Amino acid sequence: MALKDITLGQYFPGNTILHRMDPRTKILLTVLYIVALFLSKQVVSYVVVIAVLAAAVAISKVGLKAIVGGMRPVLIIVILTGILNLFYTPGEGDPLVQVWVLKIYPEGIWSAIFMILRIILLITCTFLLTYTTSPILLTDGLENLLGFLKKVRVPVHELAMMMSIALRFIPTLIEETDKIMSAQKARGADFESGNLIQKARALVPLLVPLFISAFRRADELAVAMECRCYHGGEGRTRLRQLRYRGIDYAALALGVALVAVVVVLRKFGL
Repeated sequence: MALKDITLGQYFPGNTILHRMDPRTKILLTVLYIVALFLSKQVVSYVVVIAVLAAAVAISKVGLKAIVGGMRPVLIIVILTGILNLFYTPGEGDPLVQVWVLKIYPEGIWSAIFMILRIILLITCTFLLTYTTSPILLTDGLENLLGFLKKVRVPVHELAMMMSIALRFIPTLIEETDKIMSAQKARGADFESGNLIQKARALVPLLVPLFISAFRRADELAVAMECRCYHGGEGRTRLRQLRYRGIDYAALALGVALVAVVVVLRKFGL
């Protein structure tokens, strides 16, 4: 998979139910799903949350390829987390495998499996939010939901704008990195051979132009915003006004129902 195939932070336009849903609803649904995910402890609970997320992915029509592409940058973190849970989860009785001071118990295997599933599902549900919500709507939704913090002088609009701009420029930086790597390889650079230290040194010719390009883009964006008389959220109007519809209330009810089902399953040890 090439670097340009990474889909982290991209928005996939569409006309599905998830695309048409209010951004505030999608943010709240993501929070409810994360709560249900962290409340899940046993197999039945995980089957329920996996089925719900699979249905959401199917409805969004984003495609499994995009989900897998977004997982690529965090794959090493998922693997390391699973290994740590595998070896550092204590258990009862004799260990299945023992290498020096490292021991693997059946509880460690289950803990590693559940932790890997939890991270993958957590990342997938957050990816689904950005895949089906444009950066502008995501900013408006975050600002609206956190509007009560303005009473204590929290710069809600600026924080939401920073988050959306960061998400917006992730695909741009990935594309820029791919172009710089291709240019460096054409000049004889080698990013794949050698040990870890040699690979790190080989990245220096890549990082310098990438940082320069990022700072240049940030400066151009700041100048463009100043030229358009941007002064934060005060007095700002919106092209699309956010309004809850019937589908939003129904989706929120399903999200609350999911949390309730997981709580009941957790109570019965399922």
